[in-house]
Amino acid sequence: MKDHNLISNMLEKSRFNRRLHSVSMLINDLFHQVGMVLKEISDSTEYLLDSFPVSFCDNIRIFNVKIIQSEQYRGYIASKKRYFYGVRVQLLTTKNGIPVEFVFMPGSANDVRALNALPLNLPPGSQLDGDSAYTDYTIEDDLEQTSQIFLQVMRKKNSQRQDKPWNQYIKQHTRHYIETVFSSITCVFPKSIHAVTYQGFLLKLQAFIFSFTLQQAFSE
Repeated sequence: MKDHNLISNMLEKSRFNRRLHSVSMLINDLFHQVGMVLKEISDSTEYLLDSFPVSFCDNIRIFNVKIIQSEQYRGYIASKKRYFYGVRVQLLTTKNGIPVEFVFMPGSANDVRALNALPLNLPPGSQLDGDSAYTDYTIEDDLEQTSQIFLQVMRKKNSQRQDKPWNQYIKQHTRHYIETVFSSITCVFPKSIHAVTYQGFLLKLQAFIFSFTLQQAFSE
């Protein structure tokens, strides 16, 4: 736009970045307001919960990272059997895969810790589907008693609350669907995010999730 003189007195890149940082909290609030609207107009009370890692850099460059240096950002990806250095995005979506809530956690944070960090501002009677990593009986009972939100997670073999065979089959089918939905999100995610500061990194990550939400919700 600058090269074609479409905007006179266009802001320089540095000035634009400073203004964008100044409204970062506004962007976050606006996303959650849009998320509330999407929850209200949704015809389903079933929601999907999962996480995916976003690395600051490749493992070989970890010691050169200047954005942030802390061991709590070193996490493990079980599916790929490798470590990464970055953040883990906890994402809550509608059944159709439209993000309505998110929270950024250090790479080493487990999913139960992130479950406590999410607002989980859902209508009564909602069902929240997740994998076995979200197993916490106390949170499960509290959500059901206080908010009437039913947390449905895959039960481990040593779980104290084993499911009936038919419930286990339904959860396995739902789990495969969750993996399909979240793979469609991560496949369009940028492989690398260029940022000079940690806040700038999170801001770009937040902007991508917001734009993806708008595209999925209003593309039709």
